[in-house]
Amino acid sequence: MPLGILGNKIGMTQIIDELGNFVPVTILRAGPCTVTQIKTEETDGYSAVQLGYAQVSSKVLNKPQIGHLEKVGAPLLRYLHEYKVSDTNEFSLGQNFGVDIFETGDLVDVTGKSIGKGFAGLQKRHNFGRGPMTHGSKNHRAPGSIGAGTTPGRVYPGKKMAGQLGAKQVTIKKLKVLIVDVENNLIIVKGAVPGKPGNLVTLQPYTFNTK
Repeated sequence: MPLGILGNKIGMTQIIDELGNFVPVTILRAGPCTVTQIKTEETDGYSAVQLGYAQVSSKVLNKPQIGHLEKVGAPLLRYLHEYKVSDTNEFSLGQNFGVDIFETGDLVDVTGKSIGKGFAGLQKRHNFGRGPMTHGSKNHRAPGSIGAGTTPGRVYPGKKMAGQLGAKQVTIKKLKVLIVDVENNLIIVKGAVPGKPGNLVTLQPYTFNTK
């Protein structure tokens, strides 16, 4: 898994490309991220790099978090995220990474928490069809039967039913990088990104998965 960076979603807008087409884009503020821990096969059983993002005051963090960051001489950072890497020799504690690890035309995977929509019914949550609306029908948006009676005498796990919609980790893959603004730590990608403005996201180079 290649190294990525953390950032925040600013919002969506549209730009005009060289062909005169309107392109929907998402603006992200990403980095700078600081290396706060390096894990190796010898010490931890796997190779990974931990990055910290968003400098805050000591009132936001607890004592173990403050001690972890002060131990490596890093500033007080609110968010920590770990990225598995194949080789940790090219990284050092306190090293900073920003949007300059990406270039225009790169493909990235963006992971964030989707917008929570509360308790939702079957039609909104699972795109079920509705029941008859006339002739005295009382089954407009009701779930209907959820299984047989005597056999199996229970509801199978995983049955699609009403429940919490959204507020889950979502990854949007293969978004194209259109603009990289190193001076202002901004990166603009084509398409939508999970969550509402201000949402914490992680950006990683797109990797083709054959599974």
